[in-house]
Order: sequence, then C-alpha cells, then structure tokens
Amino acid sequence: QVRVAESGGGLVQAGGSLRLSCKASGSTFAIDRMGWYRQAPGKQREFVASIVGIDSPIYAKSVAGRFIISRDNVKNTMYLQMNSLQPEDTAVYYCKADYRGADSWGQGTQVTVST
Repeated sequence: QVRVAESGGGLVQAGGSLRLSCKASGSTFAIDRMGWYRQAPGKQREFVASIVGIDSPIYAKSVAGRFIISRDNVKNTMYLQMNSLQPEDTAVYYCKADYRGADSWGQGTQVTVST
C-alpha cells in the first residue's frame, strides 16, 4: 500500500510563487506515475501535471510554462513549483500516486491566490 501527503499550500499574491510537496510512504518502490490535480470551488477536479520516474513530465495547458513538476526518488517526494500564479489557480491541490493498478490520493492542500 502507498500513502501520500501534500504540504506547502498557502496564500500568495498574483504573480507570486509557491512550491508544493507530496511525500509518499509505504510501498514506494511500486509507484509508477505521480501527479497533481486540483479542485476549485464549484468545479470538478482537474489534472494539473504528472511525471513517471524523474522524467517525462506532462502538463495541463493552463499551467504549462508556469508550473514545474519534479520528483526525488531518494526522498520519495514529488514537487510542484508554481510560478506566475493567478487567481484562477486558486484550488485545493491533490497529489496522486499510481501503483500496481491502484492509486492513492492525499487529503489536499489549499492554494489561494489573491489579486
């Protein structure tokens, strides 16, 4: 079993930056893809970015060029560096780990971007 937990959310002004972290525990050797998703109030959860291993990142069009996903397999941690944040990036950000045909979601971390 794999468990993940997010951290690093907070309040930031438009144009600012934040870095989210997702720490994995348990059977981390079995993890394939890890990703970030977000859910804004009144909206469905949406894909943000994902990565397999430490390479091959994929980004949603809305964040490409502003967000950077990375992964440190030694620390079993995935990161999301978010730059040039805009109010429309306000959401709860969730970490997801795929392993052995199953997945594990974190509890989420709130990111709020003020004008």
